Amino acid sequence: MRRPIITTGSKTDVRLSTEPVTRTGVELTGLALEKRLKVKRSAAYVEAMTKLDAMGAVCDHTKVQELIRSIQGEFAELKPHQFLIGLVSKCYLGAPYEVHTLDMRQEIVEHYKAGQPLPSGMEKARALAMHPSYAFIEVYSDAICAVAATGYAAFTRGSGYVQ
Repeated sequence: MRRPIITTGSKTDVRLSTEPVTRTGVELTGLALEKRLKVKRSAAYVEAMTKLDAMGAVCDHTKVQELIRSIQGEFAELKPHQFLIGLVSKCYLGAPYEVHTLDMRQEIVEHYKAGQPLPSGMEKARALAMHPSYAFIEVYSDAICAVAATGYAAFTRGSGYVQ
């Protein structure tokens, strides 16, 4: 039996609201999440993340907490399970150190020597972190974002080609 597309004599009165709708409860997924992760990062966020070596965050847990709050502020619309696992960037302390990480789960900054494996799936970002085009690499559970000093982000799923 066919059903009419347009019904007449509707029992409900539909009214459009002009009030703004806040979507803080909506979870970004798929292409919407990918699009959000490609958005240019703020200058304050990039500056905070690129000064990991200089600010003494290795020894000071309050500075690590400030960095984590900065990350959470930059991605306020993401759900906790969508936050990045950590950051990887080139270490400027000199030999024998190659990269350093900010591990969001353990809330620590640690420096790694060449060849020393990185924790929590962050190893996939090491080669990109050494590339001069990127200030730091954001590592997510199933993706990475390479962020330039200008704030522009290149995104890839897994450990493939960065777009």
